[in-house]
Amino acid sequence: MINNKLKRILSGKVVGNKMAKTVTVLIEKRLRHPLYGKYITRSKKYHAHTETDQLKIGDDVLIQECRPLSKTKNWIVLKQL
Repeated sequence: MINNKLKRILSGKVVGNKMAKTVTVLIEKRLRHPLYGKYITRSKKYHAHTETDQLKIGDDVLIQECRPLSKTKNWIVLKQL
């Protein structure tokens, strides 16, 4: 049995699908500024592995952390939302 407690799961939007079996996923999170209290948006892009090349730009997906698959790819696509 795989211990999923150590693996992060994030939801985001596909912003790139030009690579073979890889999509680029944009993750946005809103956090509160510690001093001023305003909400600010932080974003980061991750490369995620997908076996099928059926994901299009704009699709919402769930990605899960995994072992390193290449130099920049250590996430896999769990499912399309």
